[in-house]
Amino acid sequence: MSTRRDFIKQLTAAAGLGAVASLGLGLNAQRARAALASNWYMPDEHGSQERVFLAFAASAAIWEDFAAPVNDCIAMLAKTIARYQPVTVLCRANQLSQARSKCGTSNIDFLTLPLDNVWVRDYGGCFVVDGQGGLGLVDFNFNGWGGKQRAGSDSKVADALSYELDVNYLASQLVGEGGGIEVDGHGTAIITESCWVNGNRNPGMSRGQIEAELKANLGLRKIIWLPGIKNKDITDAHVDFYARFVRPGVIIANLDNDPKSYDYAVTRTHLEILKNATDADGRRLAVHTLPPPLKVRSNVYTRNNPDFAPGYINYLPINGAVIAPQFGDAAADKYCKDLLTQLYPGRTVVQVNIDPIAAGGGGIHCVTKNMPRT
Repeated sequence: MSTRRDFIKQLTAAAGLGAVASLGLGLNAQRARAALASNWYMPDEHGSQERVFLAFAASAAIWEDFAAPVNDCIAMLAKTIARYQPVTVLCRANQLSQARSKCGTSNIDFLTLPLDNVWVRDYGGCFVVDGQGGLGLVDFNFNGWGGKQRAGSDSKVADALSYELDVNYLASQLVGEGGGIEVDGHGTAIITESCWVNGNRNPGMSRGQIEAELKANLGLRKIIWLPGIKNKDITDAHVDFYARFVRPGVIIANLDNDPKSYDYAVTRTHLEILKNATDADGRRLAVHTLPPPLKVRSNVYTRNNPDFAPGYINYLPINGAVIAPQFGDAAADKYCKDLLTQLYPGRTVVQVNIDPIAAGGGGIHCVTKNMPRT
């Protein structure tokens, strides 16, 4: 395997990044405040992407008997995405051979790092651009979703990635996760209060203080706050299971139709907020609803598992395609595919079985991180 610096030279050359001026660049370098760099903004992930990162990192210590199936599912996603664009798989050094064997090497690179788990969307930071070819990575100081799971290695991944990619390292003053942020790339974000205005992440900070820091970190002009719900899932209600931008002014919202679900009332509250909201440019939002399935396949991942997360809304847009889940409910699976096909013209909607990952409370978007093409 090539050294990390060789890997990065190849990666940055392919991305056209070259050498980027540093704001606290480098592993263990002095941490820079993203607020100081007012020209940075988080782009819409539906734009052109350089690659997608995944983490082949499920362990028996966390996943028990599901560890191997989860890593197999990560490998399946890597191969699926690699049909459309480059993929980088993160893995532990002692699992490199296994990861290469499972994922293959067609349009896929590997990078070894210490890792705790697979949720790279949450711990890997948020890419930002400056509109002039510059690329940065904002570190939101991952703490295991408010101390619910060990994060000693994962909390260092954003810093390590900025070093390996040779891009600007920008440290937020906030604690949070990438799955808790949804942006349109033009100054508007949707965020849940339950996740960010929470003492397990940002104790003593008001919503106004958190909003000001997020705006500075990500180049935002307006944040649409949804209430979310605390203590029902490990994330305290990440927005990527509730509302997603298709493009500026167009939203897909989760609408849970199971009256027994704790999300039944929450998603209806969210829907009313979104229907009455405007974006940073004053536009009313066009809102499409995407209900989760009312039935799922019966298997070891779904039976008696309150953590199983059958959310279609946790899909991943990539170059030329949208990777979405299917859960064995024929009518609901078809509705998801038809809606995404309508809203993403020119892209192929690819549906895959992600039951092992959903068994841990997450989805496709949760285990992937897109790197924008600058």
